[in-house]
Amino acid sequence: MFDAERSAYPHPDEFKVMRPEYTDLDPENEDEEAKEWQAAIVIAPFRVVGRSVTKAGARRAALYEAAKTYRSYHPHFRIKSPYPETFTGDDGMKWERLRPALRSKYGDYTFTDEDGEEDYADIEQMLAWDVRLAETEEVED
Repeated sequence: MFDAERSAYPHPDEFKVMRPEYTDLDPENEDEEAKEWQAAIVIAPFRVVGRSVTKAGARRAALYEAAKTYRSYHPHFRIKSPYPETFTGDDGMKWERLRPALRSKYGDYTFTDEDGEEDYADIEQMLAWDVRLAETEEVED
């Protein structure tokens, strides 16, 4: 069994308590709707980075990257999706997680876009877009 005390890489939960350093990736762009942020979280000598259209989204993306990196050190570690199986986004869009057999081909989630077309996105894309749950829904831990 895995011994956390012997791990070279910090557990992903340790990154949650660290304050990210934010960088505006296009400081000359004054359009708040078109900004992209990068969050870097450091636990020396390890550094994780996430990008998103908001600072909060960039932080969540960096935390997800920390979990993915941790898994590369500990293959038995299971990465928990930051999203529930099905949910409604804060923009009213309905999201549903795909079956494991379909994820490698299409992505992690399916949604219906503004034109009524079904589309797919992986968790990294969703974090970059800063997809959030509607105020009325909660994530179960």
